[in-house]
Amino acid sequence: MGGGVGHAVWERGFPVRYLLVQVDADLEEEYWGRCAGVEGLFVDKPPPRREVLTLRGCAPDGPLRDALAPDGEATALLGEVCVEVWDEEQPMQWWSLVDTVVLAHRPNADDPGLVDVVVGAGVEEEWQWQHTLPAEPVFKMFTGPRSLPSAGQCREIDGLFVPRHGHPAVPLHLIGCEPAEPLLTVLHRRRKYDQDRVELRALDRNGREMYRLPVHLRIETARPSVLGADLFDIKLTDGGPERPTTAARPVWETWYRGVPATRNLWAPYGTEGRQEWLDLTTPDPSAQGPDRSGGVHHLDGRFVTDRPGLYCALAEALVGPGGYFGREWNAFKDCLGGGFGIAPPFTLVWHDSQVAREAFADVFPDPESELTYFEDIVCLLESRGATVTLR
Repeated sequence: MGGGVGHAVWERGFPVRYLLVQVDADLEEEYWGRCAGVEGLFVDKPPPRREVLTLRGCAPDGPLRDALAPDGEATALLGEVCVEVWDEEQPMQWWSLVDTVVLAHRPNADDPGLVDVVVGAGVEEEWQWQHTLPAEPVFKMFTGPRSLPSAGQCREIDGLFVPRHGHPAVPLHLIGCEPAEPLLTVLHRRRKYDQDRVELRALDRNGREMYRLPVHLRIETARPSVLGADLFDIKLTDGGPERPTTAARPVWETWYRGVPATRNLWAPYGTEGRQEWLDLTTPDPSAQGPDRSGGVHHLDGRFVTDRPGLYCALAEALVGPGGYFGREWNAFKDCLGGGFGIAPPFTLVWHDSQVAREAFADVFPDPESELTYFEDIVCLLESRGATVTLR
């Protein structure tokens, strides 16, 4: 039987909580096994090591310009800075400079109208770039994630193009694993550098799939399980870099009981936990087809204090608790185009809207616009045909 269909239940005194499924290039699924538990699934990413970079030939803007002002009143703490390497048309590579601080600056030797800025930061690479540059690169900088306010641009950055090691290995333990034939084959021929890749699929207590995590089956040990000699406890040398954070653990426990049916269960969590909540929401296939339109929908705005909270509240207002209606601005915009259960025109009554207005008062998604994030979302809704009533 392909995939994990029919394998979510077994005759034991404890439930199946995880399936192992391999997906080939044609998206065909093959069932590899099932497990009672996994240890090492939730891992917080260690902070990147601190590095010193020199931004050469800068035309600073925004917070970076303010930090270099001669009055010395602006802060030298820039926070997260996104660096994009552009060719003539588009960004080709990008990095995040975490917890960036200005250490020193001086006029550029070739063009005194520009400035060289020395910063300290933790450097994160989203991809392992080949470190090749366009013929005439431009380094554009933004404070915060891409598309947030510009910090200017520069001609080059000393220290950016250096090899960096990947994430440190953190083992993943499959507890009470009942292997199917493909996994049994791997266990019998086990080698240190096996490259078999499978999906670890987390289930709720009803057998519904909650989450998919790709893992390499680099097996370090396999022994009879503490849950029974006919099962295995399998230790993988590394669970990979895509695991959820420890903030997800209590969120998963809530979702394990089933898709939430009550509003605002996400509200007690911090920003990271709310993002993990959004990551468990998935589009409902049964909602595909003609969308509902019209009607009045009420948004409980009491807990909209950050972006993940905004999208949690919007989804609950439009499609109900546990529903999916985008996890960030672009996805939300796509959902408004239809295909996700509801489409404008409709009326959205935003209760306690002042909470979000104040929370996003200093967040401007478009450097060329004076609209805050809150105002931008309202304008997006209205431009798509929704009527928004703020209370």
